[in-house]
Amino acid sequence: MTAFEPKNPGYRAATIAMFDGQPAMRTLGIVIVRLAPGEVELAMLHAPGLTQQNGFIHAGIITAGLDNACGVAGFSLMPPEADILTVEFKTTLLAPARGERFVFKAEVVKPGRTLTFCEAKAYAEHDGKATLIATMTGTLMAMLPRLATSHEPRASRA
Repeated sequence: MTAFEPKNPGYRAATIAMFDGQPAMRTLGIVIVRLAPGEVELAMLHAPGLTQQNGFIHAGIITAGLDNACGVAGFSLMPPEADILTVEFKTTLLAPARGERFVFKAEVVKPGRTLTFCEAKAYAEHDGKATLIATMTGTLMAMLPRLATSHEPRASRA
């Protein structure tokens, strides 16, 4: 992993605040375990309310964890005035999501002014072993404030 320099000297506090502002992550019980510029590790404990019909954590939940890990990793490199949105991702499910704890690790592959490309992996931990259960590639968009223009809107002719 290449070390990245964050554009926001306060990236850590800003990234944690962005993450903490997401009710969905609280609902899923996902927390930040480790954060560095361009990389993150998130985790959640098994919860019966997040399972599908076979008792595995639902693929949508795993995907949400991976997507958020990509977003957090990408956001950590963005300027202070930016916000972030996912514009694309591809998830590959490799094994059933059964375990006691689930870890989502993401890292930025290529940061950009507008688009950032990330890779993430999800692991299920059970009996002291970690099993790779899913991967994701994702593209995130920096939402930057638009500059005001000097042109006034044209009045409509009635």
